[in-house]
Amino acid sequence: MKKIFTSLSVRLLLALSVMMIPTGCGIYSFSGVSIAPSIKTIQVDVFPNNAPLINPILSSYFTSQLQDMYSQRTNLTQVKNNGDLIVEGEIVQYDQTSVAAVINPTTGKATAAKVRLTIGVKVRFYNNQDEEQNFEKSFSNYQDIDGNETLSGAQEQQLVEEIVDVIINQIFTETVAQW
Repeated sequence: MKKIFTSLSVRLLLALSVMMIPTGCGIYSFSGVSIAPSIKTIQVDVFPNNAPLINPILSSYFTSQLQDMYSQRTNLTQVKNNGDLIVEGEIVQYDQTSVAAVINPTTGKATAAKVRLTIGVKVRFYNNQDEEQNFEKSFSNYQDIDGNETLSGAQEQQLVEEIVDVIINQIFTETVAQW
């Protein structure tokens, strides 16, 4: 019995040691981030709202959420200038459109069955230690609401938060997770 216990303990210790190896090299983490150990800083610039339709809080909300993503999921230090990694860009789309029309059979008038809120951003990413990773790319996402509702107040803010969350995850994956 003692021999079985000792053999099991050695196997468990070996398995735990093997599990620790990937995190020790600094290139891979269980959060999916793939950053070279020499990269220590990131610069996330303000994303101005250059969309034709302006949501007054979108620029600051988007920028702070993007900065928070890097703070929470990486060990990179955020800097104002000369980052090892630089994420910059602008909000280029904030649109509210009807996506499906329904014809009222009694009046013959068309009404929107769905209203779509779309947000789009243009991102420029610079890796100052590996220029092959640099890119300029657009990211966008949308959410639909029932056409009988109007987009305003808390409902609009909730949709903005959902859309921004998706876009920020796309940017994060493209820049440091590289799946």
